[in-house]
Amino acid sequence: MEAQQPWQQLVTETLALSDFHRATFGGTLRGSRQSSWVRVVIRLVELRGERHWQFGYFDGKKTITKNFRANEITTPLNELLDLGYAGIHLTTGREEIDIRTTKKGQVQIGRRKVTSSEVVPLAHNRVKDVPLPEGRANRLLEVMGVLTRDGHVRPTMRGKYTQINEFLKQLLHCLDDTGLRTLGRDVVILDCGCGSSYLTLALHHYLNDVLQIPARIHGIDVNEDVIRKSVERSQQLEANSLTFTVGRIDTMNVKPDIVVALHACDTATDDAIAMAITREAKLLLSVPCCHHHLNQQLRADGPSEVLRPLFRHSIVQQRTADLITDSFRALTLRMLGYQTDIVEFVSTDHTARNLMIRAVRGAPIGDAMFIKEYQALRQFCGVTPYLESLLGEPFQSQLQRGISEGVATPPPNPLPETERGNPLAPLSASERGRG
Repeated sequence: MEAQQPWQQLVTETLALSDFHRATFGGTLRGSRQSSWVRVVIRLVELRGERHWQFGYFDGKKTITKNFRANEITTPLNELLDLGYAGIHLTTGREEIDIRTTKKGQVQIGRRKVTSSEVVPLAHNRVKDVPLPEGRANRLLEVMGVLTRDGHVRPTMRGKYTQINEFLKQLLHCLDDTGLRTLGRDVVILDCGCGSSYLTLALHHYLNDVLQIPARIHGIDVNEDVIRKSVERSQQLEANSLTFTVGRIDTMNVKPDIVVALHACDTATDDAIAMAITREAKLLLSVPCCHHHLNQQLRADGPSEVLRPLFRHSIVQQRTADLITDSFRALTLRMLGYQTDIVEFVSTDHTARNLMIRAVRGAPIGDAMFIKEYQALRQFCGVTPYLESLLGEPFQSQLQRGISEGVATPPPNPLPETERGNPLAPLSASERGRG
């Protein structure tokens, strides 16, 4: 067996540390071997009272997990190191280590001390951490009226406090997969339809002050009153890297690393998704609100006649349209290179609109299976999703490629030319307001 290179030895030694937290392998393969794994994540778990290293292998569609004891880890780890992923991020209780391999084979290692003394639980079914815990004074949450001065949640703000923490946990879940911890510059975030900016301000605080990841956030909304209040709060908090704008999403001249759209009404969510895709954002976190556009197109005709019992009841049709709309959105993101899933954001006790679309850029583009699913669903429902018209020619070329390869037949009832003409046509204030 060949001796390990210094960077390989660093990875091996880090995984053996008692305070090892997590390792993420991703990016281009620089080794001589090929692999179907887009990303591999290693973390510690405790199974039957014994420490294991859990390897999570993601191929762009699904994750396969395997658990190894200390005396079993050498072979899978060496196989992983031999693949030579261009980006490796290691996290321990004391520091973060970033290993980058250039096209010329040069290995660059960056190390940053971390101040958190948090102990990561090893239990396989871990109790989830709370990013902004109760019982501690927090200037941000106090200014927003969520906490009292001594750190207790106000009874009327319990739902908002839960929502803030659940959102930050969703961000944390994806952060290592984006490579945004070690950009070498500020992370740029666009909050579309920012509303009263509770989550905008919490995101700014959590990244800059808790995780110590420098970030600039731009919030945009058509409602002048909520923007004015957001500006006042940001000034009170002296948050200099946070700006707010009154206007439409498509008017923002910014290339964001993260796009956030929380409860943006109807097609405003599609505007935010289109912004993320066309500007090649690395992460999208979207909680859709009301869904009207596709609901107006649904008819129990042709292939979808079987759905007549659902469409007979307006409330059932509405909820069916909600699910179909978000399924189209997720498929679109998958087709265009985003690992995408739809998860429960918070309990329905806090909000009825509780589904989050979570998408990380870096999956293969133009997957034939997703194109086939999109075409089949589109033809069955007899609809044209609004997001499709926003994305224009790049998306249409993916659909046409699917047709030419025989994965589906051309869809019916294309949008009228007037609706296709402007890929980011302005919406009314009522359409773009936050729900």
